[in-house]
Amino acid sequence: MLAVLAGCGGPSPAGPVTATPTTPQVAVPSSTGSPTAAAGAGSPTARPSATTTATPQPSSASTPRKTSAAAPLAGRIRPKVTYRGDATVYDAGNGDGACLYGASRDLMIAAMNHTDYESARACGAHVLVRAANGASVTVLITNECPLPCAPGQLDLSAAAFAKLADPSRGRIPITWKLVSPGTSTTISIRYKTGSSKWWCAIQAIDHRNPVALLEVRTSAGWQRLPRTDYNYFISARGSGCGGAIRITDIYGERLVINGVALRPDVVQPTRVQFAKR
Repeated sequence: MLAVLAGCGGPSPAGPVTATPTTPQVAVPSSTGSPTAAAGAGSPTARPSATTTATPQPSSASTPRKTSAAAPLAGRIRPKVTYRGDATVYDAGNGDGACLYGASRDLMIAAMNHTDYESARACGAHVLVRAANGASVTVLITNECPLPCAPGQLDLSAAAFAKLADPSRGRIPITWKLVSPGTSTTISIRYKTGSSKWWCAIQAIDHRNPVALLEVRTSAGWQRLPRTDYNYFISARGSGCGGAIRITDIYGERLVINGVALRPDVVQPTRVQFAKR
């Protein structure tokens, strides 16, 4: 059972459009309404060495597509839009959550409210949060805060909340916006436990910008995979499992990744990363 989240209710954000996300399947409120640490999410193992078969190479398609919109594939959370709501605080445990990234390298993380989580589209987004006192912190979205968490609300780890105010306050008004941070980390790919050539689920990790699409190459060309609430993209009949992968961020930049072995529950680093925006 994944982490369950607290701090529900608060004002609406300024800016996001209306959306009707699907009912979350992986974040279940406890009887007390307070969170528990996530478990059973399949934490990553040690990264493959430089000699592993996972030596992805970006193709010529790994450049931004020409577009007149700033982020044509964005959902509710859009760049250059400031959102308003409340920050609440929860026990993030090791940092795992509904996005199934596993244990976090640090606990500068947050759970996005159910509406803006948007069936995992918010997973992996970097968000700059500001308090009324001027303090700020950048957090990674790794979890979902289920209803009645209000649109615009962020449930912060205690460590992240402490950057803004004393966690004993429990709830403070905030503004927040999507950012595209500087990073030396490259994107990694993970196949879910149970993946095989007949069925597989694929996840992108450590992406600078939110992932909008994930496709696999098949004999018929690129096939777009549906995304689950738990942040994996599913090939229900095994099409493309173990082959080339193409991921696209909300800005339309495409990265083609070759050479990722079909090794379930192994985090395999690539050589590519989305451009800073």
